[in-house]
Amino acid sequence: MEILKAILFGIVEGITEWLPISSTGHMILLNEFVKLQVSESFWQVFLVVIQLGAILAVVLLFWDKIFPFQFKGGFQIKVPIFLLWVKILIACVPAAIVGVLFDDWLDEHLYNYWVVAISLIVFGIAFLVIETWNKGRKAKVKNLSQLTYLTALYIGIFQLIAAIFPGTSRSGATIVGALLLGVSRTVAAEFTFFLAIPVMLGASLLKVVKYGFAFSGMEFMLLGIGMLIAFFTSILVIRFLMGYIKKHDFKVFGYYRIVLGICILVYFMIFA
Repeated sequence: MEILKAILFGIVEGITEWLPISSTGHMILLNEFVKLQVSESFWQVFLVVIQLGAILAVVLLFWDKIFPFQFKGGFQIKVPIFLLWVKILIACVPAAIVGVLFDDWLDEHLYNYWVVAISLIVFGIAFLVIETWNKGRKAKVKNLSQLTYLTALYIGIFQLIAAIFPGTSRSGATIVGALLLGVSRTVAAEFTFFLAIPVMLGASLLKVVKYGFAFSGMEFMLLGIGMLIAFFTSILVIRFLMGYIKKHDFKVFGYYRIVLGICILVYFMIFA
């Protein structure tokens, strides 16, 4: 039964990590109904480290766009990709600072269904408003090379909101921020995917340093299964999303977030 639960968590992680609907929020809510029989310390690690499976899908699908070195015909550095990584790291700085300084406080005070539900609704409304405002406007940034360092930092500040409030959605916050800054949907989505790599690696390292590896063999197996399922699910979801945004906006995700947030509030007000 625990293995089946881990598979379910992996599927949910793989879907919600990339769609702008909040993976952490969905994982917290799923745990309210399908609770893994594991220690609290392992759950805190599982909640973050399972995302590495989803990150590996990005590495696989976008390898040519993110690997900055070339060895054919001698060692060379691909300068545009190297500069892209500089922008990615700049965008990571705000969330990294908050994560290191306030991780314990955020876990204790904000990781609950009230914050998740409100964040889902607020950012759902933001998607609708911004997409309506953005309709008919031409994007100023149509490829990754046009992203400036200052724009990358601003996107990182939007990501900071997601780092603070579970339910916001890291991808949702960065995409909303990028659209406001005049970035095309495709570039916003790709930069969000790439930004997830150092963010999730750093978050996972932070959790491992905090809780260590003192877990049972069963717990490690559940984590491995969850990561593997998240990896394969993410491949399908990323391909779907990149095709979807070429013809559609993000309003459908805004409506989904609002409905889900309201359902959560109603459910817990009745049964909590």
